[in-house]
Amino acid sequence: MNILLIMAALFSAGSMLGWVLELFYRRFFSNNNPERKWINPGFCTGPYLPLYGCGLCALYLIARLEKYDPFANNIANKALLFAAMALLMTVIEYIAGLIALKGFKVRLWDYTNEWGNIGGLICPKFSFFWSVLGAMYYFLIHPRVIRGLEWLSQNLAFSFFIGVFFGVFTVDLVHSAQLITKLKQYAVENDVELRYEELKAHIRSKYQERRKRYRFFHPFRTERPLAEHIREMLEDMRARQGK
Repeated sequence: MNILLIMAALFSAGSMLGWVLELFYRRFFSNNNPERKWINPGFCTGPYLPLYGCGLCALYLIARLEKYDPFANNIANKALLFAAMALLMTVIEYIAGLIALKGFKVRLWDYTNEWGNIGGLICPKFSFFWSVLGAMYYFLIHPRVIRGLEWLSQNLAFSFFIGVFFGVFTVDLVHSAQLITKLKQYAVENDVELRYEELKAHIRSKYQERRKRYRFFHPFRTERPLAEHIREMLEDMRARQGK
């Protein structure tokens, strides 16, 4: 089976599964959501997180290196494999966060309050979670990946689904990039760093105050200009810091 088709399938599946994972994590476990509201965790509008798609592709490629085990001890080889998975996932997370922060002055997530964090973008706690996810992938998913993809590749509907996914994803990505560009423009003009999740939470609170329905998949589409929401959010942040 063509490696590009495998990567495309893994990227689409990982992006959607990662979105579901983040959805439930932010709903029930995240300290940044004390109200326990359902929050669209994505940078994009739709139900997918490209970071997890890239991560699943990376896990697949690393798992294929198992045949080159450097140690005679199987446990040591597995430990090295999971450590490599955690390291690569952490690097991917750091690069993605750094591009958003330095390139667009937008912080997509914030680990500032976590021990040992680097720039609020990565931290040991979530690197450990990446290793756990890597182990789960290795034992529960990887053995079935090739067999499943080979079976799906013989079904024309599979290729059609992959094509539809990337068509929708590309349109969504362009739309989201336009939004990020607007946020960058405001951030540069006002010399501030914008926090993506806090801005979404601020807009949601304004919807609740006015007893209007919050748009889960379109959190930034409001009746008021986005710049007004940003100014209000920054003023609220300064007021809290001043207390």
